[in-house]
Amino acid sequence: MTTKERFSRMYTHREADRVPIIDGPWAGTIRRWQREGLPADRSWVDYFDLDHVAGIGADISPRYPARVIEDTERYVISTTPWGVTLKEFKQEDSTPEFIDYRVNTPEAWEEAKSRMTYADDRLNWEHLKNAYPVWQKEGMWIQAGFWFGFDVTHSWMAGTETVLCGMYENPDWISDMFNTYLDMCIAHFEKIWDAGYRFDCISWPDDVGYKGTTFFSPEMYRRILKPVQKRAVDWAHNRGIYAHLHSCGNIMSIVPDLVEIGIDGLNPLEIKAGMDPFALKRDYGDRLTLHGGINAVLWDDRDAIVAEIERCVPVLKQNGGYIFSSDHSIPNSVSFENFRAIIETVKRVGSY
Repeated sequence: MTTKERFSRMYTHREADRVPIIDGPWAGTIRRWQREGLPADRSWVDYFDLDHVAGIGADISPRYPARVIEDTERYVISTTPWGVTLKEFKQEDSTPEFIDYRVNTPEAWEEAKSRMTYADDRLNWEHLKNAYPVWQKEGMWIQAGFWFGFDVTHSWMAGTETVLCGMYENPDWISDMFNTYLDMCIAHFEKIWDAGYRFDCISWPDDVGYKGTTFFSPEMYRRILKPVQKRAVDWAHNRGIYAHLHSCGNIMSIVPDLVEIGIDGLNPLEIKAGMDPFALKRDYGDRLTLHGGINAVLWDDRDAIVAEIERCVPVLKQNGGYIFSSDHSIPNSVSFENFRAIIETVKRVGSY
């Protein structure tokens, strides 16, 4: 079966030849695998015969000037098109430090918002023209990468404290940011759709949880963020395609709301934060395609991760509705041989 055929069957809760297998190794993980046997001229996806997902993106930023402020042996400090001053360390797979945020008041937001308007050159039409026929020919699953909500607003534009305080003190402002991001996504992806390029789902990242719970109450979610998510889901469903949400952390308390508004797929089901994939399968397995739920902490322990896959995948794959991956991404602690054992196990126990 092609990737598109497998994904289509998972989203309609039907069995396939096997569960789809996708993931996101870090750049340092790929370099490690190449040192340990992965051919440098071959993609890891092709080498392990995994599934191919193609993504279409759009630049919806305010397009502030991006410039380097300082470049040393250890790090680079620069500004981003979102108005953030960012310190990126040069050691392998490090986490950037967010130093300053330009858009941290309602007034600053109004100026940023005035810069967020549709423009044809925010889309890579040339790449789309060349790549799209290949994606279709090879039977890839095609996702439109939407970009809106709590996570990307607090991390890439305004800062965590600013957004969380704003949700309490000035919810209209925060709601306007969330909706403007979505308006920009819809404006650009409607142009792509109307030009004849079809995608199978929309997918967006919105981490609203951390270990044990969400960043804000379910009641606040329902007032401020849920209506925006529903608008995105409705836009997708009106075109006969699916809506897939990535949200790290423990979001068990709002899963009923996600199902209510019609979210079709949920990722990554972060075990170490407290997510319970078995409960999700039991309660929502006929409506929600589960994606992930395999504890990334175990992936560097071959025996432990093989046992975990053998325990979890046979349950999660029942009646379709499951896509295999880690519950976040693949760190560089995972060896090439460990990953080989993981994939062999998934293909064995994930077959129908």
